[in-house]
Amino acid sequence: MHTTVNALETRPGSELLQRLAKLIGTTQVLVVRTLDRLAVLNASQYPAVPGSHACFKGLSGAVATASRAAYELAEATANNPLDATPADGPPADEAARRRAQHSEAGPLLAERLSTAAHHLDLSATLCHYAAFGIARDLKNHPEHLSLPQVSAAQYKMLEKIAPGGTRRYTPIRGSETIIAGDGTRLHPTPFNALRKHRLIRPSHVSALGDRNIEITAAGQLVLDLQTPARDLTAPLGKTPIPRVGSRRLR
Repeated sequence: MHTTVNALETRPGSELLQRLAKLIGTTQVLVVRTLDRLAVLNASQYPAVPGSHACFKGLSGAVATASRAAYELAEATANNPLDATPADGPPADEAARRRAQHSEAGPLLAERLSTAAHHLDLSATLCHYAAFGIARDLKNHPEHLSLPQVSAAQYKMLEKIAPGGTRRYTPIRGSETIIAGDGTRLHPTPFNALRKHRLIRPSHVSALGDRNIEITAAGQLVLDLQTPARDLTAPLGKTPIPRVGSRRLR
């Protein structure tokens, strides 16, 4: 969002209005989503974890700065002159009037967009710090966690999936195929065990029906906190992964 707003041309007119409308809508959706995550964390056991206060402040700050970005984009909409006709009718030199309006609006639009981009950048930074802090706090205080114990095969598969690029193909005929980002073909048994316990999840479904697979927050914590078991055939433990309030941590 920061990059998109920074690259936006400040040329006044209808095209800018359309782009601002989409950016405002997207920013407001992100604000609501961040508020939802904040409420879920607040209702969980995470507030009892030492260090959680800073992460709550960070996410609250992200909500505030993203809201300011939406406000600046809305102000840019108000500063954007459209080619409407005044009540007393168009002047003799309508083109000159429009040029004057656009010239006057240009610096205001540039300032609004620059400020919005700054707030979006700050909001993203605060989200990254909060996400890093949550993982760090849980890693430093594992007594607040209840992660499943994975087998060596499952641990190795998590290592394969963690860098990204894993895809699961489900053909019309035949069995599904799972390919890691490095081109390795993954066995479905440990894959399905990891999926069952929410250590991995699909992140995108293409038009062809194949899915991108990514590691969840709980899966990353398993990699960080556990050492692979020696028994390659050991089943995944039945202990549930950590919950955030009434939801599973993902």
